[in-house]
Amino acid sequence: MANLLHIKSSIFGDSGKSSQLATKFIDDWKMQNPQGEVVVRDLVADDLPHLDSFVISALTTPHDERTDDQQALVDRSDELIAEIKAADQIVMGVPMYNFAVPSQMKSYFDLLARAGVTFNYTENGPVGLIGDKPVYLIATRGGLYKENGIDFQIPFVQQFLSFIGLNSVEVIYAEGLNMADISGSSYKEAYQQIGSIH
Repeated sequence: MANLLHIKSSIFGDSGKSSQLATKFIDDWKMQNPQGEVVVRDLVADDLPHLDSFVISALTTPHDERTDDQQALVDRSDELIAEIKAADQIVMGVPMYNFAVPSQMKSYFDLLARAGVTFNYTENGPVGLIGDKPVYLIATRGGLYKENGIDFQIPFVQQFLSFIGLNSVEVIYAEGLNMADISGSSYKEAYQQIGSIH
């Protein structure tokens, strides 16, 4: 049975533009995979911990030396990693807030980045340990960044995903969503691009 992982990070929940476009993606995917399973990981609702000394120590302490609190944190990280490994495809909503990814997404990435689990350092550099699969990034922005050469957000996401082994990444942009003369057409183009994927 096919498995689609939907990673949500909009602070506006289902009303966010990235969530709305992801819903279009999911609806189309379900048409092609009527018996498929959609797993939703809502990074805002989950309230994942931000990176601090406790998180680092929990993730780097050997199993038999962890406290109960440390083990609970590692179990949470393991759950997130298992979701990605189980997925056949991933659709990730990536709204831009103040030129960057949502802080909740950064916390998510910090719980995914584990040496010996999702990546290894080798003589030839880092090697991702998660098997490659299609990942679709739905990038929503109020202004225009991609064409102006000031997009630091999506390259960061792509670099991180590649670091853990996910290299087959396609980006769907909806830009200028706070600009009255552009917002409608940009959203429509993104909507149409999603419709052409499946």
